[in-house]
Amino acid sequence: MKAQDLKDLRAEFDKFTQDKCSFDAEGAIRGSSDGDKEEEESVPQFVDALTAKLLAPAISGVYLSRLDIKRVAEAIGESIPIKERIRMVRSLFRHTTKKEYLKEAFGEINKHINGRILIYQELAEAFPASSAIFEDYIAKAKKTIKMFDQIIEDFEEIEPTDDPILI
Repeated sequence: MKAQDLKDLRAEFDKFTQDKCSFDAEGAIRGSSDGDKEEEESVPQFVDALTAKLLAPAISGVYLSRLDIKRVAEAIGESIPIKERIRMVRSLFRHTTKKEYLKEAFGEINKHINGRILIYQELAEAFPASSAIFEDYIAKAKKTIKMFDQIIEDFEEIEPTDDPILI
């Protein structure tokens, strides 16, 4: 690689960082997309509690990757961009108005959790000295699945034609 090529690359990088990574007069990042504005929209009340519990393996017993969340969305006919896991879950449940949608989404998440449970069971059998650790994760995963059922049961459907004053 020639020295001039490196200088050109450095100049291009400096221009990029100046355009996309610096602040403008209002204090906002230049070049930031309007995609962040969608994150400011309100989400159903259960979503914040759900993300806190579902995305923490110490609480839920499983780790759901970005790809897992993307696969859940695709399985229920949604298209969400790959971002941080919290934002992806918020995007998945942002416009939830029907119990049926929740049942489908949680059903797909349950498939991923049950897959992890099977892996934990195989590992517990293969490594008996570590079975107590895996049994703890299995118990947490099953508790997470029960949490989904409770969310579905407590969810109140909202019709687009409902008058918010009468509710």
